[in-house]
Amino acid sequence: MNIIIAGCGKLGFTLAEQLCEENHDVVVIDKNQYILDEVSEMLDVQVLRGNCTIYHVLKEAGVEQCDLVIASTGQDEVNLLTCLIAKQASDCGTIARVRNPEYVNEIPFLKNELGLAMTINPERAAAAEILKLIQIPSASEIDSFAKGKVNVVRVQVLPNSPLDHLTLLDFHSKICQNALVCVVKREKETVIPKGDFHLQANDIIYVALSISSMNEFFKRSGLKYKQIKDVMIAGGGTIAYYLAKQLAEARISVKIIEQDEERCKQLSELLPSAIIIHGDASDRQLLLEEGIEHTDAFVTLTGFDEENIILSLYARKQQGVKCITKINKIAFNDVISELEVGSIVCPKYITAEYIIRHVRSAQNTKGSNVETLYRMLDNKVESMEFSIKENSKVTGVPLMKLDLKPNLLIAGIIRNTALIIPTGKDSIQTGDTVIIVTVNRGLKDITDILK
Repeated sequence: MNIIIAGCGKLGFTLAEQLCEENHDVVVIDKNQYILDEVSEMLDVQVLRGNCTIYHVLKEAGVEQCDLVIASTGQDEVNLLTCLIAKQASDCGTIARVRNPEYVNEIPFLKNELGLAMTINPERAAAAEILKLIQIPSASEIDSFAKGKVNVVRVQVLPNSPLDHLTLLDFHSKICQNALVCVVKREKETVIPKGDFHLQANDIIYVALSISSMNEFFKRSGLKYKQIKDVMIAGGGTIAYYLAKQLAEARISVKIIEQDEERCKQLSELLPSAIIIHGDASDRQLLLEEGIEHTDAFVTLTGFDEENIILSLYARKQQGVKCITKINKIAFNDVISELEVGSIVCPKYITAEYIIRHVRSAQNTKGSNVETLYRMLDNKVESMEFSIKENSKVTGVPLMKLDLKPNLLIAGIIRNTALIIPTGKDSIQTGDTVIIVTVNRGLKDITDILK
């Protein structure tokens, strides 16, 4: 596809990088020549300096021939105007980043009137991911499929737990009937396991299971499943606002520590049920006074990655505290993943997954669209959900007779709202939702699972 990205900040660069990996032709527009020079050196994209709200700039970028315009500047109004002009100039799809909470209730109207394919809000998406981690505290990562009916959860195998030394052939009978181990990370090796695979202590595993099987899995795996009743948040920015609002709706107590006094006043008005503390979250004495030792979950959402990491490292020393750390800029993922900072949430990657999913679905306008897409383990593994809308080479055929690509697993089939953990005798049917986990990148259609 021919894609124009307007605005090359953290999100714009991440989108350009991942869309290039998917072999799309990308043009990046930005006002800052220094940023454009960096992008052109690092990525195989075309760059154009200019104002993306000017028709002639969009025309020079090729808007009349492009398939999609993504407006990801730091200003909502600029993004909306860019999409409006692009839509008038061509028949392309348009995606706008809209971050201001004041626009939340206006999104349906804006999408309809401006003809937007979708809007993206990185902060709201990040808050939704954090909420899932709080609701299922034993998991360090959660990917949801089939509108929340099925989750793929990331957990660690504890020494001497029922999972330690367990053969996957025995997983169903000894741990959980309606669950499947999809991916195993052992030290630096990532494996899509087969039935004869033996789990070991300290393995990181991803397990697909239905919501109804969650308690059974955690209980029999020897993993703690403590319900979170109160949350402390360091930093009172936009993500904190969205998260606190959702937590309040879930009747979970919230305490926010924010350094800016004016922002504290705003949050007090916006979030009447939350406790807002004016202070520095990096002050150890303040954290102790506010009860970090007794809180169930601690979420670091300051504007500085380094501060978030240090705060989470400290909080992890408090027994039983669930830590969630927001990372925006730091690129040393392999180093960060080895630190005891709990779950890591990166808004730009969450948003990029939304857009890559949309792009893949747009490439396959009929048949089996990508409904959901997640990337795991530093983008080494993809898990995705396909909606089977018509017959194809993979429907009606027992799975054992399909010539599947290597390192690919059919992790689940959702049929009439029920999750089927498939065996070789099961088959994919029209109307099903199918969950695929694979190290093969770029699947756009369910038939891409075949060699």
